[in-house]
Amino acid sequence: MDPLRSLLALTLAATAVAQTPDAPALETLDNGVLRVGLSTDHGGALAYLSLADRDDNLINIHDLGRFVQQSYYSGPKPFLPEGARAHEAWAGWGWNPIQAGDVYLNRPRLLEVQREWDSLSIRSVPMQWALDGVPGECVFETRVRLDANRVHLRVRLENGREDRTRYPAQHQELPAVYTIGRLHRLFTYTGDRPFEGEPLTEIENAGPPWEYWTSTERWSALVDDEGFGLGVFSPSALLTVGGFHGPKGQGGPRDGSTGYLAPLHTEVLDHDIVYEASATLIVGDLERDIRAFAKKHRPDPLPDLDFSRDRAHCVPFRMEDEAPPYEGSWRLTLDQDDPHLVCAPMHFEARRARKLYLRAAYSTKGREGELYFAPPGGEFSPERRVTFRVKPDGRMRTYEIDLSKHPLYTGTIGHLRLDPVLEQAGGDTVALEFLRAKK
Repeated sequence: MDPLRSLLALTLAATAVAQTPDAPALETLDNGVLRVGLSTDHGGALAYLSLADRDDNLINIHDLGRFVQQSYYSGPKPFLPEGARAHEAWAGWGWNPIQAGDVYLNRPRLLEVQREWDSLSIRSVPMQWALDGVPGECVFETRVRLDANRVHLRVRLENGREDRTRYPAQHQELPAVYTIGRLHRLFTYTGDRPFEGEPLTEIENAGPPWEYWTSTERWSALVDDEGFGLGVFSPSALLTVGGFHGPKGQGGPRDGSTGYLAPLHTEVLDHDIVYEASATLIVGDLERDIRAFAKKHRPDPLPDLDFSRDRAHCVPFRMEDEAPPYEGSWRLTLDQDDPHLVCAPMHFEARRARKLYLRAAYSTKGREGELYFAPPGGEFSPERRVTFRVKPDGRMRTYEIDLSKHPLYTGTIGHLRLDPVLEQAGGDTVALEFLRAKK
């Protein structure tokens, strides 16, 4: 089962242990429009967010599984180091360091607090959520910066696990956002005409399990009956999860009712990875503030995957690679059958990207690769792919992949898959620099 589908249910089941935490000690920023508080008791997790002229916290801190915080997922499953004790409600849970503390209320270790006039940064050692007092073998850093009615949030994971096993990719919450029960209406846009003023999509969900959707305008929001609330804008993440739990329209920061949403990327978290992500929290009116900000800052939807420093949210299958950060290119070892990369969900019009460009250095026996494409929500199939020729001489070259003549390459494209070579042999490698719509 996907961890995110069961997280809140298990949290509620464990309330005999996971009691509401004490009032957190806060480091605050106030720019006259917003007031934000990061808890030094809870690793720098966001525990307070309100308009500056109100004492009206929009963040739910009913238990340590909420807050606005970093929380990452990997193997093994179950994760139970020698001598560790797992709560019975979380038997079988995987590796899951969480910023605010574990289900037993054990707190993370604070490492550093840095403050500037408009920003705040906190570093800490998180706790393994399901276990009693087991620190994560990693460091979390959370940085916030205020800008009018917006909180620009940047998070960083520095992994240092002794276990060097490569575990499968899982969804990562970037970040996990829980709101008060008054903000019970969940809105986004999931249509094929983003930023053209079409009606919004309301997500009706009484989770868990939570609802998954593709936010084609790159934002989602939880608001009250008047349309005021909290939005999350993530330029790189279309896949989103969320919903609402409990009685609607009521409840404050310490009550059980809560809204939930999180932008997602599916990522491999290597034992020594340095992983960063960013999002913007927007407080205000649904249309005038939240949607308008997303429209103003919308990214170009065309493919632009830069592999010079990291995997660009692509998941490798049946191949070996090193953990990022990289220096100039992503080196892949193609020593298994059917090696391929699956890219993060996209949303672009085929007519705007008739050709894609792959910059790569091939040291392979094979001389052909393939690119698959699929509509939003669709699956890859042999009918939707094009073949391209490569020169396996070890030199970095830019390859033009012409999709324009394929009869099914039309409408909206939601998914890409790259098969670097069709035939591989032991010792084959390829180094990738980019895959994009502009040469």
